[in-house]
Amino acid sequence: MAYNWKAFAHLYNLPDKTISNFVTYAHMISDWNKKFNLTTITKEEEIAQLHFADSLTLNQLIDLRQINYIADIGTGAGIPGVPLKICYPHLSLILIEVNSKKRLFLQEVITVLGLTQVEIVDNDWRTFLRKTNYQIDLFCARASLPPEELVRVFKDASPYKNSALIYWASKHWEPSVEISSYINDRYMYTIANRSYTLIKMTKTRTQ
Repeated sequence: MAYNWKAFAHLYNLPDKTISNFVTYAHMISDWNKKFNLTTITKEEEIAQLHFADSLTLNQLIDLRQINYIADIGTGAGIPGVPLKICYPHLSLILIEVNSKKRLFLQEVITVLGLTQVEIVDNDWRTFLRKTNYQIDLFCARASLPPEELVRVFKDASPYKNSALIYWASKHWEPSVEISSYINDRYMYTIANRSYTLIKMTKTRTQ
């Protein structure tokens, strides 16, 4: 049975063109996954729920209409960066991915969907922090690096120390003392009977 994209459109109040892009993107993930491992989630309904809807949950924590520039750390198949770009076309997007095959897929997605203001960067995380200087408002990290690695973004020498960082955490994730000091907001939610927590971190530490 085909996934009910009309219900998805209604839930997020999305126009036909946006839904068309999501459908195309879902099919591309499924097709390319037959060539090499993009993701373990390959069924259309699961892609829509566990990838796309999960990505869009960010708008419950942050008003993305007020954000101009985001970066997706270890983006893989483009999650959450590409779904956010599809829904919020004004965003400038950096997709950080070291795997060359995944970068080929991402380039094809950008071309097929006609996405603009999207750049793919092949740096690993530490190299990205050392050698780039984009005007990034928000970093997203979903199933990529552990928080202890991610918070390097807030080091005094980092050009991104004043950016915000969103970390997709499991329901039972407990932050270390170091990580807790960076957390200033969180949002708990459930999708497809799975529970998660969005964690927002900034350099301003709690006392």
